[in-house]
Amino acid sequence: MGLPVSHILMVTGFALVLIGFWGMLSHRNILRIIIGFSLINTGLHLVMVATGYVTGGTAPIIDKALSISEATVRSVDPIPAALVVTAIVIGFSVTAVMLAFAIRIHDARKTLSIDALTESKW
Repeated sequence: MGLPVSHILMVTGFALVLIGFWGMLSHRNILRIIIGFSLINTGLHLVMVATGYVTGGTAPIIDKALSISEATVRSVDPIPAALVVTAIVIGFSVTAVMLAFAIRIHDARKTLSIDALTESKW
């Protein structure tokens, strides 16, 4: 048998986080930095889902299919999934605000390069 799904999700999530960090630190374009941020966000969501996944697990509903004694071993934790749904909405909102700022910066400066935004107005 191969790797459990939770391990695949963890590796994929951490890979997306690393790619996002590389994108944020190596590029000077605001849109590419926003894409890197979104990759980090998505990678962290995958890692959070992987923490609550149980291979061969079932819903945490105690009935005939899942007894009380098996509940701690076979049930999937629903809390990380609920937190990820909330985090997706928050991440989408933050990305929308960053893109709105990028549009305003482009309207004012006609560029999206960080190098053109280094002078201070103080």
